[in-house]
Amino acid sequence: MAGSGSIIISARNPNALSPSTFLGNQTPCSSLCRRSHSLRLPNRTPHHRCVVVAKVREIFMPALSSTMTEGKIVSWVKAEGDKLSKGESVVVVESDKADMDVETFYDGYLAAIMVEEGGVAAVGSAIALLAETEDEIDEARSRAAKSSASSSASPPPASPENVPASPPPSPAITSSDRSAGPSAPLTASPAASLHPASEGGKRIVATPYAKKLAKELKVDLGRLVGSGPMGRIVAKDVESAASAAPQVNASAVTAASSPVPAAAAAPAGNVQLGTTVPFTTMQGAVSRNMVDSLAVPTFRVGYTINTDALDSLYKKIKSKGVTMTAMLAKATALALVKHPVVNSCCRDGKSFTYNSCINIAVAVAIDGGLITPVLQDADKVDIYTLSRKWKELVDKARAKQLQPHEYNTGTFTLSNLGMFGVDRFDAILPPGTGAIMAVGASEPTMVATKDGHIGVKSQMQVNVTADHRVIYGADLAAFLQTLAKIIEDPKELTL
Repeated sequence: MAGSGSIIISARNPNALSPSTFLGNQTPCSSLCRRSHSLRLPNRTPHHRCVVVAKVREIFMPALSSTMTEGKIVSWVKAEGDKLSKGESVVVVESDKADMDVETFYDGYLAAIMVEEGGVAAVGSAIALLAETEDEIDEARSRAAKSSASSSASPPPASPENVPASPPPSPAITSSDRSAGPSAPLTASPAASLHPASEGGKRIVATPYAKKLAKELKVDLGRLVGSGPMGRIVAKDVESAASAAPQVNASAVTAASSPVPAAAAAPAGNVQLGTTVPFTTMQGAVSRNMVDSLAVPTFRVGYTINTDALDSLYKKIKSKGVTMTAMLAKATALALVKHPVVNSCCRDGKSFTYNSCINIAVAVAIDGGLITPVLQDADKVDIYTLSRKWKELVDKARAKQLQPHEYNTGTFTLSNLGMFGVDRFDAILPPGTGAIMAVGASEPTMVATKDGHIGVKSQMQVNVTADHRVIYGADLAAFLQTLAKIIEDPKELTL
């Protein structure tokens, strides 16, 4: 390599690489961009060198996880014509598990955006073109226009009820109702509280793109609740506020002119009954995983555990930031240390692997899907650090900012519905793991004591679903006995 975007080829071996090697579609580089080369071949002499200069590169949809087949453009951080520097965020992509910033590995100009915000593209397909200099921007845009014209088929005519009443928004604005935004600054409902990033209203933390959108749409950032890491306001928060305000105004006008009985109110969440809604990217991934799990022969074992001692310990250390989820994960990890086969997995149907680490994945319901943040090496981390890590993971999961290693490295899974009052349930085994444990609520129960009297003890029901190719009934029974001993005498959790 000599200089940015150049390939140096020695002319002493003219058969090493021919001009056709560089023309047409190229094999993707190990970066975000593919090269589209213009070729300059000087007269070949023993000391001449052939310089291939890359002028326009394709920015393509990256594979952000091993299961990702397509991605959705959440927002473009940069606009067409903006100058880019190596390592700078260009676009936010929604994978099957999280929203991730995608950076450029080259300097240049964002010449043409080929997939607008809200659009979906297959992994490896071009979503934009990057020009090295301003001189190539027109060439890149011409190329993008030709590509769009050749690849797009004529859409079927829209039915009258599907024809929009107003023209679509400009490319610089996402597909939410921004053009219908009110002239006055938008505010959130009275129930919305200040987010952590606002620091009591003194300072507002928002992404540059979110600030730009807020200025365009006249949205008051000080009234928004950020969904990003640590309460940071991101573009979708601004878009939601912009699209919600007209609905609020319209509802107020309707209510003032013709009161409607409370029983006739719209369903919760503004769900339109009778409509068919396509899966989100995350829901599609969950659907595929659930179908894949049907190929695994599973069985289930239940166990009742007394939780009086665990509840007592939790009350003592809760003020130090300890969570019940972290305590259950720690107890499970300590039990798995003594029963490694329950922490194993079978992926090829011919062998199984004893995992070298104990990573507890915990199911978390988020808007539009389900994800399993992973507490790595849970058996080795103290309960206080584990609790802090869990809170951090949950915040990132709800902001869709988890990195792949934070959700796809679990070796054993917990699913807890106890906080909703569910006393028992079965969980579906995630593909690639050996077992998942469903945890029910801890409830006061009348039991017979050892001395023959009747007493009240808090008990919870746990049900384990396991891969019967690897784990047998006796294995789960022994594991659950060990887990019960740890929970019923939890002093080991604080060591």
